[in-house]
Amino acid sequence: MKEIENKNIKEKCYTERLDNGLQVIIIPRQGIQKKYIIWATKFGSIDNTFVDSTTGEKVTIPDGVAHFLEHKMFEQKDGTDSLYTLMALGIDANAYTTNDHTAYLFECTEHFYEGLDELMNYVQNPYFTDKNVEKEKGIIGQEIGMYDDDPGWQLYINAMDCLYENNPIKIDTAGTVETISKITPDMLYKCYNTFYHPSNMVLVIVGDFAPEEILKEIKSRLNKNTDRKEITRIYPTEKKEINKKYAEKQMEVSLPLFMIGFKDNIKETYEDVVKRHIAIDILLNMLIGKSSNLYNSLYKEGYLLAQPDSEYEFGTEYAHVLIAGQSKEPKHVYEKILQRINQMKENEINEQDFERIKKKIYGEYAVEYNNVSDIGRMFAADYIKGINSFEYMDKFDEIDTKYLKQILEQVFKEDNMIMSVIRGK
Repeated sequence: MKEIENKNIKEKCYTERLDNGLQVIIIPRQGIQKKYIIWATKFGSIDNTFVDSTTGEKVTIPDGVAHFLEHKMFEQKDGTDSLYTLMALGIDANAYTTNDHTAYLFECTEHFYEGLDELMNYVQNPYFTDKNVEKEKGIIGQEIGMYDDDPGWQLYINAMDCLYENNPIKIDTAGTVETISKITPDMLYKCYNTFYHPSNMVLVIVGDFAPEEILKEIKSRLNKNTDRKEITRIYPTEKKEINKKYAEKQMEVSLPLFMIGFKDNIKETYEDVVKRHIAIDILLNMLIGKSSNLYNSLYKEGYLLAQPDSEYEFGTEYAHVLIAGQSKEPKHVYEKILQRINQMKENEINEQDFERIKKKIYGEYAVEYNNVSDIGRMFAADYIKGINSFEYMDKFDEIDTKYLKQILEQVFKEDNMIMSVIRGK
């Protein structure tokens, strides 16, 4: 077992790749009662075309299969539902599907090993029939309807459509009622056998555990798996330019919602993505953070009611910056943000502001290590992206104003800037 220590935040993690290919990451937290486990597979909504490792044939699946499969994993052959079994033990259990991974998790203070039995049983033993798949289509169809009526989700989906022409990130994670109608048990088994092999998965455990002992418990509950070839995923070619500048939709909202995006092309520089991510977080704080001149002036003038949310989303196949909020005049906010970006490009970055915000962001990253569920989800999601989470705490020293200016020029370009708006009917 490999021990990795981050001396900046005095944290350790222990990692081991098992014989079957499963990556296990253990983060011991002595004296903490809560225990957290997350088991994730690198299979998300963007993985809809791949090569079947057994036949060598190209397979294209309908939109929404990864999410559908996540829902079906809880149903057992004996008619029980593992989610309810875990809840009956007083365990807080859940699952989710993102663009690039699917995860099964639980958090508890008691009954951890009973929960571990259940988790490792249902994730390793799928059960799909014509009857239970048809039943699930109705349930997920209702969920899709709810998302269709959700202004925040429609705002995001329309922003993705502005940013990307072909990338499957623009597809709704749950698919559509039409696409899920094509899902069959055979299709689910094919995807399970391809993507749920241990060599495509990561298991993260956080809590008061002795690493060697908990690793032994994990190994004792694993099925024996045959070797499997590496998965070949096929993604459509995506142009560097945006798809379109603007999208607008009318829905039931009291005040217009806006989402401003910047498409980032990181394929050539992905190995430097952690450093890039930190720099973008710092720039977003300087641009529209709570202490920024731009936010305070827009707030005083009544163009913003609260600080906009901002984030950098990325994977090996996509990357973009998003700024989202509410405003009576979204286009005015767009113009003011663009104007402020151009000013930042023309002038030197204030060293004092840079250092202050850099320390603030570092503190926000460090705070995530106070919560077992934040730690677990962070390590799992970062691993899927090819990152060890400790890298974030180590890269701050490499970022200076010169690098910040470089990222400002590369990412925050008017040509790559879009806006999605939801207005009231």
